[in-house]
Amino acid sequence: MNRGLKPLYGSTLSELQEICSQLNMPRFTAKQIARWLYVKGVKDIESMSDLSKANREKLAEQYTVGLSDPVKESISADGTKKYLFLTSQGAAIESAYIPDKERATLCVSSQAGCRMGCKFCATGRLGLNHSLSVCEILNQIASLPERQNLTNVVYMGMGEPFDNIENLLKALEIMTAEWGYGWSPTRITVSTAGVGRELVRFLEQTNVHLAISLHNPFHSQRAEIMPIEQAYPIAQIVETLRKYDFTHQRRVSFEYIVMSGLNDSNQHIKELCRLLNGIKCRINLIRFHKIPDSPYFSPNNEKMIAFRDALTARGIMTTIRASRGEDIKAACGLLSAEKC
Repeated sequence: MNRGLKPLYGSTLSELQEICSQLNMPRFTAKQIARWLYVKGVKDIESMSDLSKANREKLAEQYTVGLSDPVKESISADGTKKYLFLTSQGAAIESAYIPDKERATLCVSSQAGCRMGCKFCATGRLGLNHSLSVCEILNQIASLPERQNLTNVVYMGMGEPFDNIENLLKALEIMTAEWGYGWSPTRITVSTAGVGRELVRFLEQTNVHLAISLHNPFHSQRAEIMPIEQAYPIAQIVETLRKYDFTHQRRVSFEYIVMSGLNDSNQHIKELCRLLNGIKCRINLIRFHKIPDSPYFSPNNEKMIAFRDALTARGIMTTIRASRGEDIKAACGLLSAEKC
């Protein structure tokens, strides 16, 4: 941030109250600032017109709003847009905007890079540069050119959200609080590869939807493509989920990238049904999107449909997610933050 100023954007109400206290400003000023940041969407402190001139000057001595525009835009033939942002540490991150009739979804990143090392993911090849601040997470939403059209946000971009749990929870608080964006939790989904130590905390402290990156129901096979399976086996993750109610507003889904000859056999169908038995959920099947030097490839459309129908026939609601933005590397598993 310029001149070493700290960003106000991404501060929770309690943090804004602490800032006001430190600057000898009235406590109620915190709600005024929150409204300017998250409802009015101002880009500078001077625009906060119901704060006194003296208080605006106090704030401006140490703080800035902290928002920044994307530095690159890529547009897919299918209408998907990919935006590249630079973080305060100079790293590049990407988010994908996906318009679809009356819905418009933004896929946001929680980290620059990722340390999970999933073999089928371009982001995983980058390794972890750093976790994003709350400001950097929410900036992808606040600075989106199509912000007013946005209906849903999914934390399915670069990084593992549960590997940045503190800032994730603050971002979700701001998005759903009445003093923040005021969004319904049903408009938000967080995807995780299965960081079990943070799962309970997430389920207890939020009401947003959850997506689990499953991709293989067998322990040894999943461990080969997802190293996190060694620390947090998918069977343990599922047992934790059994303790929670997903029959009302909150939804749990399982993401399943289908790789031909690797995880698409009848045995995988049977094991998926055994593993998820009794949990009200859905499985989202995703075509594997080719990344350089990868040994994996997607089955044909007929095989995808047969896989979906076999799971559906066994009582698990299963859908095939439409591939969007593959030509601009915005589809699932392709985000790699190529700079201008």
